[in-house]
Amino acid sequence: MKVQTRVLRRRAAARTASTAFMLVMTVLWVVPILFALYVALRPISETNRYGYVSLPHRLTLDNFADAWTQSDMWRFFLNSVYVTAPAVLITLFLASTAAYVLSRLSFRFNVPLLILFTAGNLLPQQVIITPLYRIYLAIHLPTWMSGSGLMYNSYAGLIVINVSFQLGFCVFVLSNYMKTLPAGIDEAALIDGASLWTRFWRLTLPLCRPALAALATLLTTWIYNDFFWAITLISTGDRRPITSALANLQGQFVANQNLIAAAALIAATPTLVVYVLLQKQFIAGLSLGSSKG
Repeated sequence: MKVQTRVLRRRAAARTASTAFMLVMTVLWVVPILFALYVALRPISETNRYGYVSLPHRLTLDNFADAWTQSDMWRFFLNSVYVTAPAVLITLFLASTAAYVLSRLSFRFNVPLLILFTAGNLLPQQVIITPLYRIYLAIHLPTWMSGSGLMYNSYAGLIVINVSFQLGFCVFVLSNYMKTLPAGIDEAALIDGASLWTRFWRLTLPLCRPALAALATLLTTWIYNDFFWAITLISTGDRRPITSALANLQGQFVANQNLIAAAALIAATPTLVVYVLLQKQFIAGLSLGSSKG
């Protein structure tokens, strides 16, 4: 009886400690965002007079309006859309086809190919920057794809590099997810005479919708928030995505941190919208298959 009581007390203490830890981490995560919102809602004149840590006398949305108009954020937002949307769609399509082959078809190179895709995630981006820069300067594109006629300083260049670096992770996740699906569905379709493409497109892919939604949310966040490739492979200022535009805004309005806070919150809004829209599918994609052997 005493042993059982001790076990129950230890479990209760562990639950209390874990709850307290999660509460502390939530506060540490939310407080900077709330403080940025508070700063963005205050006029710069009031902040300069009373300081950032002070009670507000007036709250306004003028900083958000000025950040949107004075910095041409709409243009940089469209640049991010031009890069993010195609990159996410291409990555999911290529990853799903490769994952289907690796998980559903049996041949000699299944495991080596999966290891190759997974190993691509271990390659640091900074390692290939010099040869990649020279390659981009050597590859020519049609003028309708690139104003300079090169892979460098083009949306296509950013799309290709983002797809390349995200493909390995998506193949790894989707291949493991497809392995949890009943193999009998694919075998029954094969007996009925369904082609390889039909079995993939009409049977397997719809069942992977939760995993695809989870990956779409992650990819949108990662690619949209990319800063390294945006400043490395794009030289023209009006072609850069919104993340690099924030850096330009900080240099232009270095004394107006209220305006910069408003611009940062505007830039973060699309990823929040994507998460809200795909929240149910995202959670289902993370939880499904967790209890399957």
